[in-house]
Formats: sequence, C-alpha cells, structure tokens
Amino acid sequence: MNKFETFRHDFPTFIYKSCTITETSGNINISYVFDIPNLAQFTPSWKFPKPENISVENDSVFERLAFSLGMAEAVSYWKAVCSPIMRIECGNLDSEQIKWWKKLYFMGLGEFFYVNGIKTDIESFISIQSCGNFSSSQKIVRNIPDGCLVPIGGGKDSALTLETLNNAGVKCRCYSINKRNSITETIRSAGLPDNTLITASRYFDRSLVELNKQGFLNGHTPFSSIVAFSAEITAYLNGLKYIVLSNEDSANESTVTGQNVNHQYSKSFEFEQDFHSYEEKYLDTGIYYFSFLRPLSEFQIAKMFVNHKKYLPVFRSCNLGSKVSPDIWCGNCPKCLFVCLILSPFVSRNELTGIFGKDLLNDVSMEKYFVELIGKSEHKPFECVGSISEVNLAVSLAIKKYHEENQKLPFLFEKYISMELYSPDTIDERNKKICSGFSENNLLPEQFRNILIKEMERFL
Repeated sequence: MNKFETFRHDFPTFIYKSCTITETSGNINISYVFDIPNLAQFTPSWKFPKPENISVENDSVFERLAFSLGMAEAVSYWKAVCSPIMRIECGNLDSEQIKWWKKLYFMGLGEFFYVNGIKTDIESFISIQSCGNFSSSQKIVRNIPDGCLVPIGGGKDSALTLETLNNAGVKCRCYSINKRNSITETIRSAGLPDNTLITASRYFDRSLVELNKQGFLNGHTPFSSIVAFSAEITAYLNGLKYIVLSNEDSANESTVTGQNVNHQYSKSFEFEQDFHSYEEKYLDTGIYYFSFLRPLSEFQIAKMFVNHKKYLPVFRSCNLGSKVSPDIWCGNCPKCLFVCLILSPFVSRNELTGIFGKDLLNDVSMEKYFVELIGKSEHKPFECVGSISEVNLAVSLAIKKYHEENQKLPFLFEKYISMELYSPDTIDERNKKICSGFSENNLLPEQFRNILIKEMERFL
C-alpha cells in the first residue's frame, strides 16, 4: 500500500470534537478540538476583536459561523492521514451541506492530491457523518447597515480594490488574518487611519508540522475559504453588509494543463458562487460576499495598479517572504517572478529591480519558473499567478517596449525570443482585447459594477 492507503487504513476516523466560544471584555475566542484517534489531537483557535456593546451569548447565527470556520480549518489537519470518515460531534449538517463541504474539500485539495500522486474521487475520498447538535440558542436580529469589509493581504489586488472604493467615497473597514507590515502600510498609503483595520488572530496547531516532519501527508489546502468564513464573522460582529474580495477572473484557470486542478480553487468564481449560496441558505446573516475585481484579468489589474505609485514601495505578494518580519519579496520564487513579469510592460526595469531587490528578468535561476508561467511546461507554478495568455502578453509588450527604447533585453526575454514565441504583429490586437475585457461571471452589485467600470475607463 502507498502512504495514502496506509494512513487511511491505520487512522480510519477523523473527529471534529468541539467548537467552544468564550468572551472577554475585548475579544471573542473560538477554540476547536480535532482528533485523530491513536495519533494526535489538535487544538487550533481564533481571537476576534469585540466591538463595544456586542455579545454573542446565546446567538445561534454566531454559533453556526464559528462551527463553519472550524469546518474550513479541519481540512488542514484531516489531510495528514486522509481518514475515510470524518465524524462531527459538535454540530449538525444536512445532506446538502455535507455535499457542499465534500466539494470544497475535494476541489480545494486538487493540488494536494496531484502533488502526492493520490488517485481518488469525490464520492469515495471522504464520508462526512454529522452526529452532533447545535445548542438551543436563539437567532439574534442585528441591523446590517451599508458598509464594506475589504480583506487586505498586502498585495496589488487588495490595494487596488481599497484605493478604488475609497476614492469613490465608499465606507470601508479592512480585515486581515494576523498582522503584517505590508497590510498596515497599504492602509496608511490609502490615507486611512490604522484603526480602519480589524485583525483576527489565528493560532495554528504546530503539532501538525511535527507530523509532517515524520512523513505524514502534507500539501496545499483551500486557505481562501478560511478567509471567507473568518471575514464573515468579522463583518457580522461589526455590522457590515458587504465582504469585498479582490479575486480576479484569471483565478479560474486550471494550474495543470488538461486537468481540473486549480491552486486557486477557493479564489475561483465557482467557489464564490458556492459560498454566496451557502451563506444565504445556511448562515443567513444578510451579508453579501463578492469579489470586486472578478470581471478583470491579472493583466488589467496590474495596468491599473501601477497608476497608484504610492503602493509600489509597500505592496508584497510573496508567500515565502510573508514568513519574514517585516515581510519581503524573497526574489527566488515563482510568485515574485510572476508579479515582476505582469508589471514589466508598465514599470521600468530600474523600478522593478528596486521593488524586488534584484533584477529578476536577468536571473538565470528563474528560467524554470519562467517556462512554467508562459505555458511551456506540464503545469503552471503552484502559486496564485495569472493565466498563461496574459503572462505571454505582458512579456511580449515588455519586449516591444525594450526594442522601441533600444534597451538590451534581459536574459528571460532573450530566452522568450529564442523559443520563437515573440509575435510582434499580434501584440496590439491582444492588448486591446484583454484591456477591454469584462467578465460577466461576477456577483457585483450595481453600485460596485459602476465604480469598477468608471475606474477601467480612467486607466484601460
């Protein structure tokens, strides 16, 4: 038997044992217990700032929100052994909810299954058994005024969303999971006070890391679903109507050629629709979840973003660099290279070198990632990167700019030409087509649609 089959045999049951809510004068704490019998017990937790005059005691809606966040958390621990049975002892799910969670787990773990060589299907990979009950708490009716909660990750996308809504006079609060320097600096660059930011603290159980070191299964999980449910809790506590994400149309593209394996599944429009429906039917908070940038591509976002120069010194999108304090661009990963490439038609080479701390376009060690990003490999990098077509357009436009300015091409662009991929005759047509694109696969309310279209008219 391989690892997957062995672990499933040895640890057949994963238990979501408890979800406990406690309040202090300034915080609401949620603690979870997940159990893999005869192996490990995990106790992750969250802390949410509590607004004045707010209590969630005997609040059935909050109870369901907290339980749902636990379901989103659980998959990170379950994947260590991929138990065929998940038993829920602290809440109740109907058959449609079980189907919903199975889809999120299966699709959100597509990369995990692919990288670990796991062959399975959505019907057999897990059986979710719901045998617990919620308490007899009552639904507390809260007023939901018009206001936005904008999750900020420190990258260009959320910065563009915040800048655009702020300039349009929309009342915004910001949200982050834990605090990083780039998040704080993004808010300050937008001209907003520090108290605009609401930060939830997530405490990951590090004993899982020890299991990974011992050879238990590890890999990518649908983290953006955790963002969704925790943002829902934050918006609910603070009386905000809209959760405004910054996920783009490019996130819908499969990471692996010819397969339905998407590193960004929980950023996709499919998940956005699913979450929106789940919230409406099962959480019933009155909060509206959508992505403001969904109609746009990464290319369009980059072209609009660079017009707001104040963010260039502070934005960060590097996952490796986010683990350093203060967060940095590591300059050695595919995410750094992708951002460099997508900005390259609009930002000078000196500016790019200043942003990333090195000349990535002239870095021979980046060749492997470059080949993956332009679609000449079995799969794109397993990172949140744009579509193959828009990377190729960005590279082509940058090469054209270098030619027009009589600049020597960097190594990666010389490589692109040597691969006979540069087609100058089609660049203008492709550029015009992508810049005028507006995907109708979106959930934008009319007010936000009009704001986005006006911003596109300014810069695209």
